[in-house]
Amino acid sequence: MIYLTRVEHFNAAHKLYNPSWSREKNEEVFGRCANEHWHGHNFELYVTVKGVPDPETGFIFDVKKLGAIVNLHVIDKLDHRNLNMDVDFMQGKMCSIEILVTGIWQQLVPHMPEGVKLHCLRLVETPRIYVEYFGE
Repeated sequence: MIYLTRVEHFNAAHKLYNPSWSREKNEEVFGRCANEHWHGHNFELYVTVKGVPDPETGFIFDVKKLGAIVNLHVIDKLDHRNLNMDVDFMQGKMCSIEILVTGIWQQLVPHMPEGVKLHCLRLVETPRIYVEYFGE
């Protein structure tokens, strides 16, 4: 089994805020991330697929095609957007990095070609914070 990773970048704003809590509780739990005027990140998305190389091309999947899928179904929806307000698959959800990465997974899985399986997503929010998701 071979693992292939494509890295994409997007910039987006969000806030962490539970509408059923008071402003004070949101600030206590989420700190500056509950800022009513939002805050932004320069995200890095690592998309790892796995498969067996095609004997004719040597590829498990053409990285240009993988990039096109990721851009069409994820980056175009997220880049320079407000994740809480502008992104269809985040509507009504807490906008944490953990929830965001599961939403990204759900956007990509239906578009993986036969013989190629989405293995892992790594979403880097800051140089010190990232999540990994394996679809479990």
